[in-house]
Amino acid sequence: MKTLWLTNIMLPAIAKHLNIPHSNREGWLSGLYDQYLKDHKPNTELAICFPYDDRETLNAIKTKIQTNTPQNYLKFKSDRVTCYSFRENLTTPEKYELELEKQLKEILNDFQPDIIHIFGSEYPHALAMTNVCKDKQRILLTIQGLCGKIAKHYTEGIPAEVVGGETFRDIVKHDSIIQQQEKFTIRGKHEQLLFTLIKNVTGRTRFDHETALELNRNIKYYHLNESMRESFYTGRWKNSDCERYSIFLSQGDYPIKGFHYILEALPNLIYKYPETRLYVAGNDIIGDTAGADMMNILKRKIKISSYGKYLKSLIMSNQLEDKVTMLGSLDELAMKNQFLKSSVFICPSIIENSPNALCEAMLLGMPVVAAATGGIPSLIDDGKDGLLYEPGNIRDLSAAIEIAWDLETSEEIAAGAAKRAQKTHNRIINYMRLWEIYDDIIKQTI
Repeated sequence: MKTLWLTNIMLPAIAKHLNIPHSNREGWLSGLYDQYLKDHKPNTELAICFPYDDRETLNAIKTKIQTNTPQNYLKFKSDRVTCYSFRENLTTPEKYELELEKQLKEILNDFQPDIIHIFGSEYPHALAMTNVCKDKQRILLTIQGLCGKIAKHYTEGIPAEVVGGETFRDIVKHDSIIQQQEKFTIRGKHEQLLFTLIKNVTGRTRFDHETALELNRNIKYYHLNESMRESFYTGRWKNSDCERYSIFLSQGDYPIKGFHYILEALPNLIYKYPETRLYVAGNDIIGDTAGADMMNILKRKIKISSYGKYLKSLIMSNQLEDKVTMLGSLDELAMKNQFLKSSVFICPSIIENSPNALCEAMLLGMPVVAAATGGIPSLIDDGKDGLLYEPGNIRDLSAAIEIAWDLETSEEIAAGAAKRAQKTHNRIINYMRLWEIYDDIIKQTI
């Protein structure tokens, strides 16, 4: 069986093999790749196809490999896997370009896969690959985020004057909050078309199952849980080792992640627990200027987005300057360390399917608080292995965090989280299930 994976990023393992910078996104895919290398099945061959979106990455790959392939794509080996990299502008995922089809068709002709496994419907390459594949029965789509759903909820909890506002950065980049929402709407239309063309999908929550059937009632849905990054299967969170009353948010750089909700909840928490601190990983959207000189302060003010400006105003008005720490982008081990030393992990998102950070926190056995939105209720049994609250309800969010800070309760839900996550994210079981799905699809096409 020859299987081609189409992914949104170059996997970290492949980037490390080439000794070039890499993204820490989509860690669960790294878990699946690691398992493939450990448990390589006989008579199988894997290729991974991914985009590059800048000249710097292209040159970095070319300096590391020797290739005679056409300029439309790059081909090289990493471990026992064939890799293909094609050109795509990932900064404008709302734009569908026919050039993608040409590149992907050449890759298909070169590898001639039995199964095409597309990971995610969020980018144009997913639709382009589907368009050029003659036998769509052999395509399997794994649902990640759902752009159509994101578009509908994008501006929730944000004042109308902020939604309609624009900063200098927004004007230059044509990327205001409204324009961001419009881009997700366009991506949602591409996604809708994709779902009408494919026959098979994998998902893991009631939310993504119902959404798949909304988009195509004839689609075949396979349940497949995700495998997380390897380091999160070792180590265990302990109350005695963490910073008391510390909150960890793994991402907050665009509205649906709900950073604004936790900033609104912080004042009441600080009133009761003065030691409260919030740590936020990912892009520093607020343009933290602490310790910066005047030139850098000016640059950061120019680069700030409407949403970043709004977050900054919440921090200033609620006097949270000394309570919020922006950590920047964290690699795998730094992320794990932050989980282990924080007293609670929160996921205040407006809409989610199955956020990786939430799953990784549960694997480490730490108390988690999450909005009961999208697929999250499929991951947490409220009060048993995590705490759910009504999305957007600041009072409920604050109350849930307080419950998580109770020492006896935190130990109970942390133990429950670890027990559930170890079962849900069992790498061997999930890997075996994936190959069962592949075999089933092949049988249908014979």
